Amino acid sequence: MHSAADSDPELQAILARPGYVDLHSHYIPAVDDGVHTRQEGVELCRGLSGIGFGAIVATPHMRTAMFDNERIELQAHFARFQAACGRDEGMPALGLAAEHFCDDVFWARFERGQVLPYPGERAALIELPVDAIPLGLEERVFRMNLKGVRPVLAHPERYAPLYSRTGAIERLLQQGVLPLLDVMSLEGKYGRRPRKAAERMLAEGVYYAACSDAHKPSDVARVAEGIARLRKRVGEAEAEAMLDERPRRILRGEVDR
Repeated sequence: MHSAADSDPELQAILARPGYVDLHSHYIPAVDDGVHTRQEGVELCRGLSGIGFGAIVATPHMRTAMFDNERIELQAHFARFQAACGRDEGMPALGLAAEHFCDDVFWARFERGQVLPYPGERAALIELPVDAIPLGLEERVFRMNLKGVRPVLAHPERYAPLYSRTGAIERLLQQGVLPLLDVMSLEGKYGRRPRKAAERMLAEGVYYAACSDAHKPSDVARVAEGIARLRKRVGEAEAEAMLDERPRRILRGEVDR
């Protein structure tokens, strides 16, 4: 039996394109701390395409009092960007979701159906505070799973409670939360402690998939270096799975853990 998600044209365009699938990027101009202009957005997308990404999902921030983006507004910004790109042969397939900061506003939006999950609506990207794991997160993750939306956890290596050990999210992993590696952490963009945490979590097998989290065209070279370091750490087959096969599984709702 096929669900409505299976006929989502945005999802099908992403899945049909060969190459890596980036589930975390900030190429929509002037909506958050990502690119500022359309030209920068195009340059970022072309750059990521040039290092192997066949599809890129924009994940602009939805964070109260910092990036007060609403679903309908982001959809309009994305539609304008996509239309402006036209049939540019250098562009990858494009999609839209959001990076949702886990506060009470997000959970209220989730219950009202006002968040921006990944194309196909089988998973959604969540971000935690840098210094603490929110109280009650396990119950809310349970609610997401109950509604058929798999939580994907942005850059766990960049949260201070996880610098030295993964225990603080062990229960979340058991609930099926999918950790998403920011490959630039391996390159050292965010400093020594996130880099060491990323290396440790790779060794522990914590991550399900990997992404760019690129915010500007100059990030592309660092993403390429991060991918090279990922290959050295886990081997060619596992790196390919994290960048290609498993992001596709997330979008299809076919996660194998």
